[in-house]
Amino acid sequence: MERITVIEKRRSSRLINWSELMAYKDLLYFLVVRGLKARYAQSILGIGWAVLQPLSTMLVFTAFATVTKIDMDGIPKPLFLFCGLTAWTYFSGVLGDASNSITTNSNMISKVYFPRLVLPLASALTKLVDLFICLVVLGLLMLIFGHAPTWSMLWVPLLLVILVVVSLGPSLMLAAWSVQYRDVKHALTFLIQLLMYTAPVVYPISSVPEKYKFWYSLNPLVGIVHGFRTAVLGNGPMPWNELAVSVVGGIIFLLLGLYTFSRLEKTFADVA
Repeated sequence: MERITVIEKRRSSRLINWSELMAYKDLLYFLVVRGLKARYAQSILGIGWAVLQPLSTMLVFTAFATVTKIDMDGIPKPLFLFCGLTAWTYFSGVLGDASNSITTNSNMISKVYFPRLVLPLASALTKLVDLFICLVVLGLLMLIFGHAPTWSMLWVPLLLVILVVVSLGPSLMLAAWSVQYRDVKHALTFLIQLLMYTAPVVYPISSVPEKYKFWYSLNPLVGIVHGFRTAVLGNGPMPWNELAVSVVGGIIFLLLGLYTFSRLEKTFADVA
């Protein structure tokens, strides 16, 4: 029997059409594979590019922390910094790639119908490969510095799920806005640099003055970066209050991102 696809107007109350998304799972897989090939195929360093950015940033900030004598809560500086940069690199990578996913695939959007949500989702899934490579390097650094793993590492899979949620929400909003306003692409570089210093990526959370910690912890990035570092390095109790803020903030941003994306999706083919 011939299969018939019916394209109908999206219901305003439905942010995700799960049945439609599942029907295009093969396209999602293809886009992920294409993204990996475009990144690593015919490349001298290959998968080395996945760790080059966090590794080079780690070296720069290690030198800075050594000169300024910043204490990293008793953890070796390279290990402390690379752990935070592992989580941050995934977030910033998804924010950059997913935000531009609609405009970079404008030719495909204008020629054939498919759920546009597949494009930013493919970017988020592709960056997971880079994240896992960084985790392997992080494990090697732990061996080099003789830092034994603890039972708190069992929380890492849950924290990775939270990290994906926190990363995807703002990426969906920026992806939708970048079609309407091309300034988003130029402002994104500045935004990513600014956000890096609003979370304990290259400095310990203990360096934040106590009177500012409440407002500081309202940033969803704070809980996920601090929690990830604590789970991996076992250098203190898990920051459950901060992680709760990350979960709530991540869900709110995800819903806002889905709402913004679904509202502007109908204009992508005309504007992109």
